[in-house]
Amino acid sequence: MIGAKGLVDSPHGRTAGDVLTALDVSVVTGLSEEEAGRRLRRYGPNTIGVRQRAGAFAILVHQFQSLVVALLAMAAGLAFFFGEWEEGAAIVGVLALNSLVGFVTEFKAVRSLEALRMLGTRSARICRDGRTRLVPAERLVPGDIVLLDAGDVITADLRLVEASHLQIDESTLTGESTGVAKAIAPVDVEARVSDRASMLFKGTNITRGSGIGVVVGTGMDTELGRISRLVEEAVPESTPLEKKLVRLSAQLVWVTLILTALVGGVGLAQGKDTFLMIEAAIALAIAAIPEGLPIVSTLALARGMWRMARKNALVERLSAVETLGATTVILTDKTGTLTENRMTVRKLWLPSGKIMVGTGGFEELHEAGAEHRRRSRQLEQLLEVAVLCNNATLGRVSDEDTGDPMELALLRAGSLAGLERTDLLEKSPEVIEHAFDTATKMMATVHRRDGAYFFAVKGAPEAVLRNAERIAGKDGDAILDEAARAEWLARVGKLGADGLRVLAIATHTEPTSDGQPYEPLTFLGLIGLDDPPRADVPAAIRACHESGIRVVMITGDHAVTARSIARAVGLGSAAPRIVEGRELSDLAGQDRADLLKTEIFARVSPAEKLELVRAYQGAGDIVAVTGDGVNDAPALRQADIGVAMGRRGTDVAREAAAMILLDDAFPSIVVAIREGRVIFGNIRRFGTYLLSCNLSEVSVVGLAVLFGLPLPLLPLQILFLNLVTDVFPAFALAMGEGERGILKRPPRNPEEPILGREQWLAIVFHGIALTVSTFGALALAYLWLELDERSTVTVTFLTLALAQLWHVFNMRHPTSGLLRNEITRNRWIWMALAACVGLLLTAAHVPGPAHMLHLVAPDLGMWGIILAMSLVPMLVGPVVQSFASGLEGTKYPRAIGG
Repeated sequence: MIGAKGLVDSPHGRTAGDVLTALDVSVVTGLSEEEAGRRLRRYGPNTIGVRQRAGAFAILVHQFQSLVVALLAMAAGLAFFFGEWEEGAAIVGVLALNSLVGFVTEFKAVRSLEALRMLGTRSARICRDGRTRLVPAERLVPGDIVLLDAGDVITADLRLVEASHLQIDESTLTGESTGVAKAIAPVDVEARVSDRASMLFKGTNITRGSGIGVVVGTGMDTELGRISRLVEEAVPESTPLEKKLVRLSAQLVWVTLILTALVGGVGLAQGKDTFLMIEAAIALAIAAIPEGLPIVSTLALARGMWRMARKNALVERLSAVETLGATTVILTDKTGTLTENRMTVRKLWLPSGKIMVGTGGFEELHEAGAEHRRRSRQLEQLLEVAVLCNNATLGRVSDEDTGDPMELALLRAGSLAGLERTDLLEKSPEVIEHAFDTATKMMATVHRRDGAYFFAVKGAPEAVLRNAERIAGKDGDAILDEAARAEWLARVGKLGADGLRVLAIATHTEPTSDGQPYEPLTFLGLIGLDDPPRADVPAAIRACHESGIRVVMITGDHAVTARSIARAVGLGSAAPRIVEGRELSDLAGQDRADLLKTEIFARVSPAEKLELVRAYQGAGDIVAVTGDGVNDAPALRQADIGVAMGRRGTDVAREAAAMILLDDAFPSIVVAIREGRVIFGNIRRFGTYLLSCNLSEVSVVGLAVLFGLPLPLLPLQILFLNLVTDVFPAFALAMGEGERGILKRPPRNPEEPILGREQWLAIVFHGIALTVSTFGALALAYLWLELDERSTVTVTFLTLALAQLWHVFNMRHPTSGLLRNEITRNRWIWMALAACVGLLLTAAHVPGPAHMLHLVAPDLGMWGIILAMSLVPMLVGPVVQSFASGLEGTKYPRAIGG
């Protein structure tokens, strides 16, 4: 029966044929695109609205939930209480402007991060109009025929139609940690979700086997959707960086409040105006609290992550950004990461001899007569098995190809010999598939042929040869003895030495389809596939070495093949040390340190890969690991940075990873590490900048009050400084793209705080320089030019304002050039400075703002003092940096952005 919403009632309790009939679909042709479009309009997209999009109103309200806003409101209230209506209105204006800037910044950052998440949408392999294609998961509709393989995440509720050794991880749905076997037979209609063996549920993943399913539920009509109605998503993810910044801000709040209360109390004790001192204390508190740090950090994260995404590195977990810059070792696989993943069959090694494969076809068979026919038959038999034992599909053009690159290469080789998979399947229909298993290292398909069952087998040469009892010979099959087996293994080594990936092909025939798929086998020969190294990998590996990052290859391929590729990309020494997986368990604990110096690990199983990750972490390394298969997921989760492949990676691997390479290329990892360092450096820069500016404002007013001097800065002026010099240059620093030599420094310690001892020394010394230059300007204006109080305050205010603007140039890294560096190359810095200078000139020379801020229009003499004294902190900045770095005593100074 069809339910009220058009979906099949209790599909788990009905036969697969009944469900297909109810959904009006054929497993061979699937839905038509036209019908799929109609069903999409009827049932809606296959999405679950769990992640709530941050609304504009919520972001706006968030701006008024900070201590700074409360202090501004208090200052405005006091102004109105004392009858200072003009002052109160100005503070309200500052409050509104402060909230508007915060709203615009946070809104843009949040929307950027939401858009980044959309880049990670999943796809499903389906059959429509009789053709296999990839579609976004949200476009799946009831009745779609979905092709399933190990590593796939199930993207809709499916009723199984075909299954081969299918095992599912349903822990996300049921909490059951062990794999669940699936079959096509219907179960009891009243069966609980965990007992519905004929169903696959959205959000679960395939750990083993393959199959075909028909979509019976999408979006909120899936089991996962029904659960999600009961649960609202919890608090949005905060990054470790954001948490540290919020904690830093909270710690500084109490110090600031104590200091400002002390300043206000001393001023009142000296008989200064009550309203003026209370307002000054509040203004100082506002200026000193680094309330903008978390917002600007979000902007820096969003900006940096977009740069990564544009360069094919999509960060899935924000926590990865902080760790990226601390990475010390990259454990990379070979295929598709160091190589192009464009596989081509280059050599075939038959029992009768070798055949080269070129773009035009197979090498000419020179033998005449019977020998030629025998060799042609062996070639055809080998390619027939390679094409049948295959899950890939060749499209009309290469962009329409779907499937594993290796299997696509086998199909292309078959096409050169005139063997098309559709034609072969018509003559020998597939009955069962035994999916590739890392334990057996083989795959088999079973085909009905001439009243018997033909088993087509491909896999790792050592596995196939171990299970082979016979070999196709010149005059029929012959016994494959140990000597012959050793000879063929030597040939595997020769092909591997040429940099080829080697595959073995075998077959056997049984009277029934349920026989043992891998024994006894008849060996047919070897296939050597070429996967050329990426041209940009050698430069990326050199960049890693310059950065103090080790690159180690971990591959399931043969040692000789791995050595050939390593030599081509410049990985390791001229004679790199190679350890095979079987040797790892034999190493004692005292050999662990020596083991970790290995440059290539070959024939490594997923379990061994996981142990290697733990070994490196145990030695104190921060480990990045690449992976693409379902069996790589444990290593990806264990790693400090799990990196999944976006093109060839399984859904399970992508879910386990912290970062996805959209182009599967190793250089993209290096780009991401650089961006991670840049983001952390930018947050250090604007943190150092904001706090040194805040310190100078507190020091200037505080010292004046403590020594009984007139206030050099008035409350509204402090608020204006806080808006102009804090906001715009800090945002510009967050947009920086980093110094050019950032990858030539060693990784930082991941335990290192955002603001370490070096940064605090720089904050203090830069704050002192800004304070001294401001008091110098005050002294010159009052004693030399003998200006009145209002003119003196104008000189002091503009000196500190401009000094803080020029101070942004002190935020360069100590190893960068004095004139050409990451600050001077940042166009946002120049735009921020132009805007700020324009605002200051307006405040000084336009009557309305000047009256509000109690300023006078400076004459040439006043401007001379302002400009001269404002440049002092920038000129002494390099000395301050060197002094701070010298006190810390680091080999690679990180006083600001490091």
